[in-house]
Amino acid sequence: MPPRALLTVLYLILANCGNDKFDDLDRFMAEKRARPGGAMTPIPAFQTQQSFSYGASALRTPFGRPNAIRRYAQWQSAKAVPPDFDRPRELLEQHTIASLYMVGSLSQGGDDWSLIEDPQGNIHRVKVGSYLGHNHGRVVETGRDYVVVVEVLAGGDGGWTNRPRIIELRDS
Repeated sequence: MPPRALLTVLYLILANCGNDKFDDLDRFMAEKRARPGGAMTPIPAFQTQQSFSYGASALRTPFGRPNAIRRYAQWQSAKAVPPDFDRPRELLEQHTIASLYMVGSLSQGGDDWSLIEDPQGNIHRVKVGSYLGHNHGRVVETGRDYVVVVEVLAGGDGGWTNRPRIIELRDS
């Protein structure tokens, strides 16, 4: 397209844009202004609410340790006693604690027992005082869905250290 024709087209486009007439818009606004004004709905009255007093003095502080973690830290900080190497080894001491699973609990004759499954699928009963795991792990607490075992490990300074482990109930 020659430059002169391009300038002519551009001039015609710009000439149409410069029209000051907004007849349709003016007509629309005049119709809206001619209508009578509507009634405003009143602001709804707010009901007063009963006050609520929040008293959490009987609850645990959100910044403190939960009871289970507090007990866990207690077992870890207890003075480690060297393991008894002369006692007879129990059957579950040939497995690592990570390979053992709790599958249930029961009460029999006033004793609370936890049922532990070994890697071969055999079920064993343990109670507080039973031993399991490679590191002289002793059961110190049992519950409906957990068993707490404290292992005794050799420390780097020639002493002994406790390591608490929790075996939780396995979901089926």
